[in-house]
Amino acid sequence: MNDVVIEQYATANEAWRNLMVRKEVKLFSGSANPRLAGDIANHLGVKLGGMKIANFSDGEIYVQIQESVRGDDVFIVQPICHPVNYHLMELLIMLDAFKRASARQITAVVPYYAYARQDRKAHGREAISAKLVAELLTTAGANRVVAMDLHAPQIQGFFDILVDHLFAAPVLVDYLNRKRTSQAFASDKLVVVSPDVGGVTRARAIAKKLNAPIAIIDKRRTAHNQAEVMNVIGEVAGMTAIMVDDLVDTAGTLVAGAALLAEQGATEVYACCTHGILSGPAIERIKNSNLKELIVTNSIPLPNEKRLPNITSLSVAALLGEAIMRIHEDVSVSTLFD
Repeated sequence: MNDVVIEQYATANEAWRNLMVRKEVKLFSGSANPRLAGDIANHLGVKLGGMKIANFSDGEIYVQIQESVRGDDVFIVQPICHPVNYHLMELLIMLDAFKRASARQITAVVPYYAYARQDRKAHGREAISAKLVAELLTTAGANRVVAMDLHAPQIQGFFDILVDHLFAAPVLVDYLNRKRTSQAFASDKLVVVSPDVGGVTRARAIAKKLNAPIAIIDKRRTAHNQAEVMNVIGEVAGMTAIMVDDLVDTAGTLVAGAALLAEQGATEVYACCTHGILSGPAIERIKNSNLKELIVTNSIPLPNEKRLPNITSLSVAALLGEAIMRIHEDVSVSTLFD
């Protein structure tokens, strides 16, 4: 093959690759959070792709993609939220369907990554379930994963595929700054509080953006979903305390921490958590607590029965939509958080 033919061949290949990159984003939704997927589609100016999801009488999940995705860049929006095992299995089957339909690249957009708290062996004979889920997603056909506020950042290392780890901090900080500007806080002195030592990095990042000091709650976990609050490290008296965590599940730690901060002289207590799981007694606990406001995002849908006057849900659709477009166009995602 002479040099001219090789050059023409390379040019044709490059033109074909550019054409493939310029193809429209194909966005699909599982049944976990279709409203969030719809909001992302609106932000991107695209329509959600056609998908049939059904159940056989014995509970098995059936998935059929109802349009061609051959050679397309596909994004599937599916947080692994309650019922966790159902939505995980549904995502795996969707990934397999897209792989067999010859999609060029399949990205699983998982705003909430379940099993993330099982990221190590804390006791003998335990499973590392966070690693198992990573392997399942990869085997099922995901080429890339987009996650938000993982419980432990090192979970990214459980994957042998690309992982884009997003943070809800810009959305939360923007909301808090608007409240500060409108003088909605009882005290203009803010302190960002980490509910445990492990969350200090997260609290520090929010505190830096709010130009506020941090405090730490020292706690001892006695069992799963049970924690005994011990002490507050830092100054909170006369200040508006904002507790920051990645998720709120049964709300035991959150409510106990809020009570302790009030005892230590905090003027009022707010809480910001990216993922509002709110399982078991969470709603009753929050209802009877001294929390002024619990701020979560719609990474997990908030059903009507879990809506309280002091619970605010913020949308992360624009943030996820921007990340999806940047991935599609091979542009830096990390600069979203600069």
